[in-house]
Amino acid sequence: MALPALAVSPASGQLTGHGMDGFYRDGRRVLSRCELRVAGDEPLVVQGRLNGADRARFLGTIRRAGERGPDPDIRMERLRSADGTERITFHSSSARPVRLPVEIRLGTDLAELGAVAVGLPGPEREAAVHGSGLRWSGPGVHAVVSTSPAPQDALASPGLLRWELDLPPGGRRTIELQTALEHDTGAPAGHRCPGTVLIPGPRTRPGVPRTRSARPPRPWTAARLECDDHRADALMAASLDDLHGLVMRDPAAAADIYVARGFPWRCGLAPVEALWAARMLLPLGTRLAAGTLRALARSQQAAPGADFGRIPGPLRDAGPHAPPSCTSIEATLLFPTVLAEARRWGLPEQETERLLPVAERCLRWLRTVTDPPGDSRGGYVPDPAPGGPYRCETQAHAHRAALLGADLLEAVGSSDAAALRDWAADLRTSFRTDFWWEDSAGGRPAALLTADGRPVPHLGSTTVHLLDTGLLGGGALAPGLLDATQVDQLARAWESPAMDSGWGLRGMGVRESGYNPFGHRSGAVRVHDTAIAAVGLAAAGHERAAGALTRGILDAADSFAYRLPEMYAGEQRTAGGVPAPHPAACRPAAVAAAAAVHILVALAGLRPDVPAGTVSVRPLGTAPLGAIQLTGLSVAEQPFAVRVSRLGMGMVETAAEGLQLGS
Repeated sequence: MALPALAVSPASGQLTGHGMDGFYRDGRRVLSRCELRVAGDEPLVVQGRLNGADRARFLGTIRRAGERGPDPDIRMERLRSADGTERITFHSSSARPVRLPVEIRLGTDLAELGAVAVGLPGPEREAAVHGSGLRWSGPGVHAVVSTSPAPQDALASPGLLRWELDLPPGGRRTIELQTALEHDTGAPAGHRCPGTVLIPGPRTRPGVPRTRSARPPRPWTAARLECDDHRADALMAASLDDLHGLVMRDPAAAADIYVARGFPWRCGLAPVEALWAARMLLPLGTRLAAGTLRALARSQQAAPGADFGRIPGPLRDAGPHAPPSCTSIEATLLFPTVLAEARRWGLPEQETERLLPVAERCLRWLRTVTDPPGDSRGGYVPDPAPGGPYRCETQAHAHRAALLGADLLEAVGSSDAAALRDWAADLRTSFRTDFWWEDSAGGRPAALLTADGRPVPHLGSTTVHLLDTGLLGGGALAPGLLDATQVDQLARAWESPAMDSGWGLRGMGVRESGYNPFGHRSGAVRVHDTAIAAVGLAAAGHERAAGALTRGILDAADSFAYRLPEMYAGEQRTAGGVPAPHPAACRPAAVAAAAAVHILVALAGLRPDVPAGTVSVRPLGTAPLGAIQLTGLSVAEQPFAVRVSRLGMGMVETAAEGLQLGS
């Protein structure tokens, strides 16, 4: 994947036209079939693997009639790039010249990615011979495959290209395919994935194939982890590679970069997931956060009215006990949080000042929506609509936004900071009573309050946001909505086998009504939620529980070849078992990859305050993965490196000049 381009195939490397197979560009399947036959048969593929997020390698052998013994004389290497380039090289170990008949059968339906993903791709298009390859046409678009060398024979009806390759003894020959997308008009070649913002592609001249543009640079530093548990190193590297494959430029401003949600369902900007990924990658620099915030600032509702200040976003299923939630609300509340924390990590002051008016409008919306005339529950944020319900995680987002937003406003001398802090204090007082459900186990937070104020007490992973309080100045964390006793009780609930599957935190406890291990909001393990829980537990002093969740994620990552899906089944871990991916999970997924980085970097316990010139290092004393060394991080836009011993002692090895170590 190298968005807006990507390729999907099985481990054989053959694109069969079935399922999701194909080369895609700008949300359209440019090529659905690319089947290779040599000497009348398919190659025997002995290995197919990713060499990176945007490239794959398939290694096979060719058996020819009359060969003796088990050792093949001809081997094949098939190198595929997400941008539509494929190089097929045949290597000969024969002592004699070999003539090799090669056929490649091609086809496409030019279907939209969304239609392919739900199993409705449409009929295959008719091919025409075009230059050194084939061409297919649909309404306003054309797919072109060109080859080098040109084939000796090209048959349009079956979509067949043929070569007779002469391999000298010990020699090799290569066929290269280039797949491109042409447009009839200069209209943006955009696509709309369900539930995402429209992401148009760059304009093209009529009839001109889009050439491979330079991939966006990695908007983060070249961070590296070295750990006693080398699986952690592999997970960190693979996650950052996957995130690079999801990086996209904002068509309205090419310098602004964000990450798409993931393949196959959301290959465009999803505001909440983009903000979460940017926030979790702040230890690797503020460039991604700045680009994401600028892109979303352009979408903010500016017209007067009830939605003034909101950042658009679709509804999201919330499981069996609640109506869908509104990602617009979460994105609007995340915006000031990400800006405030980016400032602590070293976002330049001029960039903070540029984005501050957008954050102020978000906070103004917050104060407006929580105090509508005649609403008896005016202190809580309703989600998705006025009148409730009132979700615990939404109140956590609102509380964090208010406190970190007040921090931002105070830095510029705004008088609104005090009012936000007072509102947050009132919310803490009422929340600890209204949202706490007493039971025989000692109590737990309610998942939500209904419109009439009735608590719905089922235990789920949405409660993780109650411990994600946000970073303030001086390396201090903001206060949370729960008191210390309630935090301890929630930690015990998460540690129980009802919530901890052994592979991560379930979306809902196994004893709750409606539990389903494959329920994406009612039992499946979400990597994002588990990472937030682990980091929150560590900050609250529950390091043993945090370490258990961290090791569970690492064990799951090992079984997924370090490309974690967005979610996987919450079935209880057993000896010799492996977690099963959710059938609707994005993979790669921005929030899963960013959460993996977040949970690993958090082992060092970094809490910077660049405006004050300090950074605190508070690693987990339990050192759940042994000794670690993190290099290539970024604090104050300068390189930062830290080492943590097996005894949990942290030592800064590289830091910006003048940055002081805080307490």
